[in-house]
Amino acid sequence: MDVELCLKEMGRRIMERRKGMGLTQEALAEKSDLTTQFVSYAESGKRGMRPENLMKMAEALGVSTDYLLTGDIIDKDKLLLSDKLDRLTPRQVRLVESIIDECILLYDGENC
Repeated sequence: MDVELCLKEMGRRIMERRKGMGLTQEALAEKSDLTTQFVSYAESGKRGMRPENLMKMAEALGVSTDYLLTGDIIDKDKLLLSDKLDRLTPRQVRLVESIIDECILLYDGENC
């Protein structure tokens, strides 16, 4: 796969996750101890990252480095989700479970 295309796809995942968390580029930069310019370049796919910066970005976004690099959900991503569920009440966990069940029904048979 083309390196430029990989960087653009990784940038798209960073931007989607950041926006999904309701963060500005400035807030993500602060949370990840990077510069706003770095976040902007990463999201545009104009710059690769050193491993330590990739790790900072993934931690700030609450995802694995594998997810940022490839888009794959790995066990670490599931563990991060499990940690979030641990902070919910039993009633809230059941609500999240019902939402997941509805999503499975909605997307069952689709390869998305």
